[in-house]
Amino acid sequence: MVSIKKFSAVLSAGVLALGLAACGSDTSGSGGKKEESTGYPKKAITVVAPSGAGGGWDLTARSFTKVLSETKLVKQPMTVENKPGGGGAVFMAEYATAQAENNDMLFINSPPIIINNLKKEGNSPYGYKNTTPLAQLTKDFGAIVVKADSKFTDLESVLEEVKKDPKKLTFAGGSAPGSMDHLVSVLPAYKYGVDPTKIKYVSYDGGGEAITALLGGNADVIGTDASSVKEFLKAGKVKVLAITSAERLGGDFKDIPTAKEQGVDAEFTIWRGVFGPEKMSEEAKSYWEKTIDKLVASPEWKTEVETQGWEMEYKNSGEFKTFLDEQEKQVQQLLEALGMQK
Repeated sequence: MVSIKKFSAVLSAGVLALGLAACGSDTSGSGGKKEESTGYPKKAITVVAPSGAGGGWDLTARSFTKVLSETKLVKQPMTVENKPGGGGAVFMAEYATAQAENNDMLFINSPPIIINNLKKEGNSPYGYKNTTPLAQLTKDFGAIVVKADSKFTDLESVLEEVKKDPKKLTFAGGSAPGSMDHLVSVLPAYKYGVDPTKIKYVSYDGGGEAITALLGGNADVIGTDASSVKEFLKAGKVKVLAITSAERLGGDFKDIPTAKEQGVDAEFTIWRGVFGPEKMSEEAKSYWEKTIDKLVASPEWKTEVETQGWEMEYKNSGEFKTFLDEQEKQVQQLLEALGMQK
């Protein structure tokens, strides 16, 4: 059986790559005209976060549009639209069908775009192959989080409780069973010797809703991305018991031990990237490749990434597509290990 550790190691693999200024053609696929002849983009650009407000996709979409607008790399208006449902699967179905040629709509995603397409329960017939991958932007890490007044003080105290009775505690996350937050939630328990299929997990549409459930007493523990709980940690509303990074993070998380430090070999890295429609024109693809390349090299973007508590990990369009192809194989193996493959 393929271990989750192997999967998470692959998730964290990757070297910061500064791409070439352009990876695509300067001509449109239909008429062979130069990009300047049509002046894409002519309309406002929508960037979709396929989740509720407050989670990692939402924060990434808002940071992406904010910096592109403030630096004037994109002169057309840019807006963020939240389209929650099915851990991203509902929007993916709409995007792959009704929006397949909409050059003016991009979206943010992460490992669920692969996982949702491959898992058995509630799987989506659509995945990254029904898009045009444009760039990987950042990486983040999973966090195991409880309310500030929780009796749990460290990761081991939670895992011991779960080991005695896997269904006693309610775990929650902003993605469907078998998807990213679920994997973050059960990975430490799995590595601690608990059957992950027996853990009670409740899914919400986005990390923001999962945090609300935690604070409202509807969940005992949440597995989510570290960046989305930073403000709640600073406000004293939550305790972060563990981070799934290989080494302790800095900044607001400098006092939070990794799972590995606590004797649980659970690492999980969350990449985030931007995608266009499957039938995106060559002109639009070339425009975004060039523009995103300039974005990630800008000091404004580097500051934003640091402010959000993320880490830079840029892959241009070609590198990102290759990475996704490799990732798909590993996700398939992971789901088979959990008995959740379709």
